[in-house]
Amino acid sequence: MNLARRLAETAGRHTNKPAIIFEQVVTTYGELDKQIDRYASLLASLDLEPGDRVALQLPKCMEFILLEQAVLSVGGIVIPLNTDYRPEEITYFLSDSGARLLFTDLERFLRARGEIAKLQGIKTVLVDSEVAEEAVSLAALLEKAPRSDQRRYPAQRDDTAVICYTSGTTGKPKGAMLTHDNLISNMTALHEAWGWTDRDILLHVLPLFHVHGLFVALHGGLNAGATIVMHEKFDPLRTWQSLELYRCTILMGVPTMYQRLMAQWAEMQKKPDLTSMRLFISGSAPLLETQFLRFEQATGFRILERYGMTETGMLSSNTLEAAGRQAKSVGFPLPGVEVRVVSGAGEDVTPGEVGEVWVRGANVFKGYWGMPEKTQESFDRGWFKTGDLGYRDPSDNARLYLVGRAKELIITGGYNVYPKEVENVLEGHGAVREAAVIGLPDEDFGERVVAVVVTKETSADVSAQSLIDFSKVRLAGYKCPKQVFFADELPRNAMGKLQKNRLVEHYGKS
Repeated sequence: MNLARRLAETAGRHTNKPAIIFEQVVTTYGELDKQIDRYASLLASLDLEPGDRVALQLPKCMEFILLEQAVLSVGGIVIPLNTDYRPEEITYFLSDSGARLLFTDLERFLRARGEIAKLQGIKTVLVDSEVAEEAVSLAALLEKAPRSDQRRYPAQRDDTAVICYTSGTTGKPKGAMLTHDNLISNMTALHEAWGWTDRDILLHVLPLFHVHGLFVALHGGLNAGATIVMHEKFDPLRTWQSLELYRCTILMGVPTMYQRLMAQWAEMQKKPDLTSMRLFISGSAPLLETQFLRFEQATGFRILERYGMTETGMLSSNTLEAAGRQAKSVGFPLPGVEVRVVSGAGEDVTPGEVGEVWVRGANVFKGYWGMPEKTQESFDRGWFKTGDLGYRDPSDNARLYLVGRAKELIITGGYNVYPKEVENVLEGHGAVREAAVIGLPDEDFGERVVAVVVTKETSADVSAQSLIDFSKVRLAGYKCPKQVFFADELPRNAMGKLQKNRLVEHYGKS
């Protein structure tokens, strides 16, 4: 039950088959396995012990993949870090985790070297050919590393494999500890749910530092013995071209990517041949119903939306059969995953009522690094409290829908307002591309409902009042926005997830 051993065993069954085609450079499963062995030898030469933490802040590259698997194979713990993190953030993660090694590139090291220099007991390794002071070269270490196989796979199922830092709305980021069993169980559930086979060809256009790109896409593809065509960066035109060129079968993306793919599709005189494709998958942020419908109308494919989070991996998915996929729904619990929707008192709500989503299963993380109190707060009688609000449709086999975050719930005049419900109405207006609904302090009502709207390019004349009037026809008065602001775009993180805290900060001052 060691993830690296599991993937190495798959590699042994597909030795001569292309595993990864990174920017047109082909690496077979046999070659990948040998390179991981080499990197494991490098780590052993640095006296890395089981349980030691290794941070990776790297752009998308083969070195990231090789290091991640090598660290796991010698019993270390991987800390994947967003390439956009600032020096102050990086030093917090390194200090909090007690990382022994940081693998990064010259650009990011030079940006953070002053902060990193203040830390004790950490060695920095650069993947570039150029080397700076206070750091060593990956190439030089590889030259000195012993050639013998150093992979002993000492970590077992309940040992931590990865620490992923989550950016909460309040307080310091928390390091979610994911075990080998968490990762393997989730990978296995998705293998079954999505019908992965060694005949699949995945086009990988996601970052590697995130759960979506690393665990769902990369690990999922390698576990299946599939071929992974990997682009360093997402480009909509090149994505369409590669799907046809490589006869791909699966694409995973975030809603922002699908928005840009559709914009590119409209400009293409010759549409790509998608006859090899079987799955377009979306996650990391809610997919708008308009995106779902537009994509199906244009391509003939229904996007498969799924639901997950850092602490749990994937929780639910729409069905493999296209007819069973519904817009705005995140589908049904994955094999081995239990889901409840509960009230504030922790009791199951009546089916169809909104409550907080709780989850239990082998996929659920074992806690937050160095924060036992936060861990205890996050669980109730063995169930992890996701903080997401949702309901299960009693007329459709308890299909799960999400309506927002519990912390985003707006209470105005004593009434509960779920932002997603209001956003869905506003996005049904012909002039609106997307909307975000937030609650701002109000002397009379406690909170007032406020909408931030991005309009379509052809709809510049729509007014705030017209949108308020539009919502009044469709919603109870207390749910309707009291103010509407217009923006060129909504703030999102690297994976396209909407950052409503930034909207609250900005418009709360207005």
